[in-house]
Amino acid sequence: MDIAEFHAAVYHVIRQIPHQKVTSYSHIAKLIGMPRHSRHVGQALKFLSPNAMPPVPWYRVISAAGVISSRGPGTNGAERQREALEAEGVEVTEGRNGDLRVNFGTWGWFPPIGSIDLGDEDDEDEE
Repeated sequence: MDIAEFHAAVYHVIRQIPHQKVTSYSHIAKLIGMPRHSRHVGQALKFLSPNAMPPVPWYRVISAAGVISSRGPGTNGAERQREALEAEGVEVTEGRNGDLRVNFGTWGWFPPIGSIDLGDEDDEDEE
């Protein structure tokens, strides 16, 4: 799978995360068959166009610890993500260290591997 295919698979799966649900970078990587590439899922989201069509609900992807990932000093990405989740009705709480958290027990979406559409069917071979 090349980078373009990887990004397309990531976006395709993220589009399937239901409203008011979140999942982890690592679960997205597992769902697309690349379980050791959770950091690459995050990289794919960095390259996501804000005008992607259909839209990709990037804000529904958080760390495996249930924490909204920091975007580094001077950015407001974590706060934007919090606002987008809360607009959907997802509860975001502050941890002891000021980190932003989502309870996977309530809001998590973790379908079994192999149970979702990966959008990779190739109809060209069926003539």
